Formats: sequence, structure tokens, C-alpha cells
Amino acid sequence: MVSLLSLPLLQTPRARVARTLRAVTGRPGPLAGRTVLITGASSGIGEATAYAAARRGAHVLLAARRSEELERVRKSIEESGGQASTYLVDMADGDSIDALVERLLTEHGAVDYLVNNAGRSIRRSLELTHDRFHDFERMMAVNYFGAVRLTMGLLPAMRAQRFGHVVNIVTWGNQIKAPKFAAYIAAKSALDVFGRILSREAYFENVTCTNMRIAIVRTPMIAPTAEYEGRGESPEECAERVVRALEDRPVTVDGAFGSVFEILNIVAPRLADLAMAVSHARTPDSAAARGAARAGD
Repeated sequence: MVSLLSLPLLQTPRARVARTLRAVTGRPGPLAGRTVLITGASSGIGEATAYAAARRGAHVLLAARRSEELERVRKSIEESGGQASTYLVDMADGDSIDALVERLLTEHGAVDYLVNNAGRSIRRSLELTHDRFHDFERMMAVNYFGAVRLTMGLLPAMRAQRFGHVVNIVTWGNQIKAPKFAAYIAAKSALDVFGRILSREAYFENVTCTNMRIAIVRTPMIAPTAEYEGRGESPEECAERVVRALEDRPVTVDGAFGSVFEILNIVAPRLADLAMAVSHARTPDSAAARGAARAGD
């Protein structure tokens, strides 16, 4: 029997009130003593989120491909009094994901929170992608199939314990439909839709999902695009918002510009197309995009 107050409909406002009370009383938050799995935890948003979750008392499960970097993050967390474990995984390899799921379920029984953060980005115009179908395949492999495979592997245990929350790190591009990001945004949009349907199907098992449609974050992933230099929020700023999404469990986390443009796409789609077409014409592809295209990457 599910308590009415445990249902997602009432959780977000209650969680925000509870967060305020915890700040005043010093009581432990909802992450204290919970397991939080973070993919792509060896750098950028994932690393910063790991530190932020550990500070709130979570047992952070660090997953990525680079063992040395994972150990560095784990050591830093433990030196600060936190708890962390490391797991090697290649999110583009189904067998690697399945092995991770098996190990996690054996060691922890269930994962309470999952942050699907690992991802890749490509900024390249379609005119440079006519003979590069593998751009779309690479984006789907990590940004969609990998995240969905991991989530589906952990979902039955979440439903069985009648608690779980997934945070998908997606993009404001899902709302804007920005040119030059067709491969990247298509994959992230697929994950966005998957997360919404997951929340609806697992509603009565108290398993929910937040889609974080983040904008520019100053990580190595944006380095090839010179136009982004010095722009966006820091990984630490983004990580604090990720942790709030873990605690409060909202449906989405959106930015102002993305939300406004999403409305424009609905009420005046041709005007939105013109605005994006002008932006596309005024911002050329980066040297990296053109160079990689010539090299047949």
C-alpha cells in the first residue's frame, strides 16, 4: 500500500519545505545514507556532483572509463570524510554496462539515485555530416542507449524497494532545437522523452525522473568551440543544481532562455526557424568540426 504523501505529485513542494527546515535545524537531508550512482564521474559535472552529494552524506558510486581519475576523485572524497566507491564502465559498451549493473546489485541490493551524466557532444552542421552517419551513431550510443541500458538494469530493484530517482543530464537544446547540434540534441531529446515516460509508468512505485536541460557548462567538452570560451556556469554551480534535483525530484530543471524559446517554437514556429537560421548563418562551424570532417574522423 502506497502512502498518498509518498507519491511524486506531492514530493517536490514538501521536499523544498523540508530542505529549508534542514538548513535551520541541521538535520540530515534525503541523500544521507543513500547510494548515488554518477556516470562520467571522473571529471566535469560528474566529478563536481560527486563531491556535492558526498558532502550531503551520500555513499557516492563513481562510474567512468578512467581508473586513475576515478581513484583521484574517490581519494578526495574520503579525505574529506565522505564515502565513495569506484566502478569502471564504458557507456558505449553494452556488455560493460551489464557487468556494472550486476556488480552494483550484488554489492548494494539497489541503487537509490542515478545521475546519467556521461555523454559526448558534437557541434557540426548537417552539410558537413552528409557522409558521417557515425556521428549520429556515436551520440546515440553514449547519450541514449548507454544511459537507458543502465537505467533499465537498475529500475527493477528501485521499483521493488519502492523508491528511486533518476537525473538525466540533457540539454537546453532539447527546447531550442539549435542548429549544428542535430546528432547531439536528437540523442538527448530521446533520453528526455524516455525519462518522462519512466516517471509515468513507475509513478505508483515512487520512482521518478528529472530531466536537467542544462545550458553551457565550462567543461572540457565545450573546448573545441571557440565561441563558448569563458561562457556558461562552472561545474560546481551546475553540480549544486543537480544535487537539488536529487533532493527535490522535480520533473524538469529548465533555464529561462530555453523555456522562452520553447514557447516561441510552439506559438510562432516559423519565426523561431528564422531566428535560428540567422544564428546558424552568423556562427560558422569550428575549425575542429571542419578539420575532423576533412580527416574522416
